[in-house]
Amino acid sequence: MHAKIYTHLWYATDADRAASFYASIFPDSRVERVWTLPTEFNDAMSLVVECADQAELDRYWDALLEGGGQPQACGWLIDRYGVRWQIVPAGWETLMMDTDQAKAKRVADAMLKMVKLDIAALEQAHQG
Repeated sequence: MHAKIYTHLWYATDADRAASFYASIFPDSRVERVWTLPTEFNDAMSLVVECADQAELDRYWDALLEGGGQPQACGWLIDRYGVRWQIVPAGWETLMMDTDQAKAKRVADAMLKMVKLDIAALEQAHQG
């Protein structure tokens, strides 16, 4: 049985290695099919990983940067295969979209200064 939502990435090269790499990072993941697209890969997408705590966020961040990834800003990174990821704390949207605009602004301002997200610092910004 297939999941209703799944990741589908197109690769012109390294499809097998990229699929194996991702499956090795995330528990209970699997690769069902791999085939190579005979044209250029398009990185105009990202995958969001919501993390339960800072240790989990750090683990995914470090693993996805391994082997030539590039950290970006605000929790974004580009892995060695050119895929864009957002590694965020679970519930970050609640902090960012707080109806108290002062709290939401403090969180946004703090996040804009970060590369890898710091959950404690975001929560502290939210609290004031």
